Amino acid sequence: MRAIPRWCASGASSARRRVRVGLDLQLATGTSTGIGEYASGLLAALRAEGADVVALRDERFDPWRFDRRVLWDQVLLPLAAKRARVDLVHCSAGTMPLLSPVPAVVTVHDVAWMRVQAHARPYARAYFGAFALARYRRARRILVDSAFSRDELLAVAPQLDPGRIDIVYPGVAADIASVVRARDDEAPFVLAVGTVERRKNLETLVRAVAAIPKLRLVAAGPPTPYVDRCREVARETGAGDRIEFRGYVPRGDLLALYARAALAAVPSRYEGFGYAAAQALCAGVPLLASNAASLPEIVRDAAPLLAPEDWAAWSAAILAGLDAREEREAAAHARRSENVARFGWPQSARAALRCYAAAWAQ
Repeated sequence: MRAIPRWCASGASSARRRVRVGLDLQLATGTSTGIGEYASGLLAALRAEGADVVALRDERFDPWRFDRRVLWDQVLLPLAAKRARVDLVHCSAGTMPLLSPVPAVVTVHDVAWMRVQAHARPYARAYFGAFALARYRRARRILVDSAFSRDELLAVAPQLDPGRIDIVYPGVAADIASVVRARDDEAPFVLAVGTVERRKNLETLVRAVAAIPKLRLVAAGPPTPYVDRCREVARETGAGDRIEFRGYVPRGDLLALYARAALAAVPSRYEGFGYAAAQALCAGVPLLASNAASLPEIVRDAAPLLAPEDWAAWSAAILAGLDAREEREAAAHARRSENVARFGWPQSARAALRCYAAAWAQ
């Protein structure tokens, strides 16, 4: 029977060897998005808890192309784990190697590739969909970002054992949680954070903001071909000069946007967690969110929830928020500490450590 590490079980003898965990951090390289934010935050939080965690990454290798991503997942990650002499590997990006030199746990952020990515290339859908699902059967434990993601995973992979699936909310970084609000009332704007892709449904916000004179929309996140559709809607509605597609923004710029935004908006059709919503709640930014997928679970009653396709309802809600901005600001501030506690990295790291303990004990 394997020795259970001291950081995983009370009463473990100090003579027992600590288990070394390798955490896949490759998607924190380059233009890091939600998964990179997750992996970086988890690494720091695990180390703060005293865990022996090795970052598995190669900063010279850009994974943001399909063939490179597959090469990392299937070849370079297992080699990195072997070289680092880890006892357990945590595949943080939702994909696992076909062959791993050590036991693995995996975080499944969502099953969007099985649900809402029919427009994507077939080989990408196959790899991130059916191929990934087949690998999960070999994971010692599966972490999911929400109860919604757990239910979705079991719906598309009913052969998985629910007892091996653990809900572990990602944390929100301390710099977001400590943003000092300095709202820009002279040139108010709605902030939308996240990759500009079809399931994020930015065009609903474009139409909603276009109907409100002088209001701006600032979209902060890497583009995909879907951005062309959003630009087309902006031109059609005559709001092209009020819709800003900033692309990937440096961290300091993102913090400034959270500080100054009149409102944050998350109109997604599909999310496994909803980092943009959790960040807005922790930054004390008045929020509007979709009533779809995981967002009702993440937002609870802290913000209005709207049908993702009803741009007129979004426009009315934005206008109502601007008209009552002092009250909305005060309400967001009143819930801020509660939300920072809900999405704190320490409890996320401790939950991950319990998953590692269960995986190691098998």
